[in-house]
Amino acid sequence: MSTLGSELRQRAAQQTTPPSSGDDDADKTQKSAPTSQASASDTDEDDLPVKPSKPVQSQAQGSDVLDSAFKVFSPRWRNWLIRGIFTWLMIFSFAVLIYLGPLALVLVTFALQIKCFHEIITIGYIVYRSYDLPWFRTLSWYFLFASNFFFFGESMIGYFGVLLARTDFLRPFMTYHRFISFSLYTAGLVGFVCSLVKKHYLKQFTLFGWTHVTLLLVVTQSHFIVQNVLEGLIWVLVPVSMIICNDIMAYMFGFFFGRTPLIKLSPKKTWEGFIGGAFSTIIFGIILSYFLVQYDYFVCPVSYDDSKDSLSMECERSHVFLIFQYNLPETIRAFFKLLGIQKTTVSMYPFILHSIAMSVFASVIGPFGGFFASGFKRAFKIKDFGDTIPGHGGIMDRFDCQFLMATFVHVYYSSFIKVLNPQNIVQTVLMLKPEQQIQVFAMLRDKLTQRGLIDNSTMSS
Repeated sequence: MSTLGSELRQRAAQQTTPPSSGDDDADKTQKSAPTSQASASDTDEDDLPVKPSKPVQSQAQGSDVLDSAFKVFSPRWRNWLIRGIFTWLMIFSFAVLIYLGPLALVLVTFALQIKCFHEIITIGYIVYRSYDLPWFRTLSWYFLFASNFFFFGESMIGYFGVLLARTDFLRPFMTYHRFISFSLYTAGLVGFVCSLVKKHYLKQFTLFGWTHVTLLLVVTQSHFIVQNVLEGLIWVLVPVSMIICNDIMAYMFGFFFGRTPLIKLSPKKTWEGFIGGAFSTIIFGIILSYFLVQYDYFVCPVSYDDSKDSLSMECERSHVFLIFQYNLPETIRAFFKLLGIQKTTVSMYPFILHSIAMSVFASVIGPFGGFFASGFKRAFKIKDFGDTIPGHGGIMDRFDCQFLMATFVHVYYSSFIKVLNPQNIVQTVLMLKPEQQIQVFAMLRDKLTQRGLIDNSTMSS
């Protein structure tokens, strides 16, 4: 973020410094200069701050080392090599996280969310720092804490309520979680109102909105990632891998075959890369999905097993992870007949079909998360959100599409796939008082008896 800060500070200084009388000739020269230069470039660096000819001291040391190591290559190939090395490092790190399990993924998601929030909030802080607005960063981080307390608390209570209820210290937080969350937010709102300074109201309310939009984009969507993780690793591993595959293959196709620009926000993006990445992502998604559905470790949700008094990833498989026989459409049957193939049905996992829907979204709509981020960066004349990852930029530069994809998967799963989990229902009942649990049991017994699903002899035995 140090490089980003220096770029924004330089631009802010240029905008706030009044021109001297001796600059009239320079102003006339600039006005008379042809305007075609602004649109002549065909790279993502259009209208971005001019980079210094020598690396500044604040640049990432790892990037300097790699630049010197690959100095024999042209800048285009040097960037390709550095980007490739750190892409594989990130893929390896993600594989290690999958091996460590869902709780490790939740913790890392939380850490990445904090870093993304920091990168976006820092931009607003640098832009408005000259106005000396009080408590902006303090209140921003406070609202981050309050929103995380609400969203992550909701997830933990929903999945591990019985376990939390057993701890006397945590029981009040679980019982009054929403009221505490509301109180935390109200306290932040009061603090913001008390921090208002005359003559800076508009700027302070702008930053207040900036903070809340950042919370909406980062915290809410990271909450969806956590929900996906707890529903089964496959609901995170497959979508994340699709975005990675699409990003890599679109870059490869664009690098070697790209000729036709795709969108003005990202002039380096080409139709060749977009289409090549889409086909590659669909094929990759089908292969990866078929491999992962073979293992319960990836398809079972995380739950608390009361009998074992521990977290469990054992389950009875959902219908989407069981082989189902589908009748082929008449058109495909007729085509097979022409080839001499007598086949009217096909057996497959329903999740394969869902993976095709996810891969289409990842390759067609997913990139627009990156385009949105590109427009945001160009609005502030910066190249990247940060310099955390050499060749890639900041953490937010890598997760712009991932956040959008996570939201889609959560909505898709909730709309078309999710069914009530008996384990979660039992956990909810166990959180009731003993007399209420007996009442639920009696009501359920009577209803099942009326429907003929059980009889009194069955209950007595």
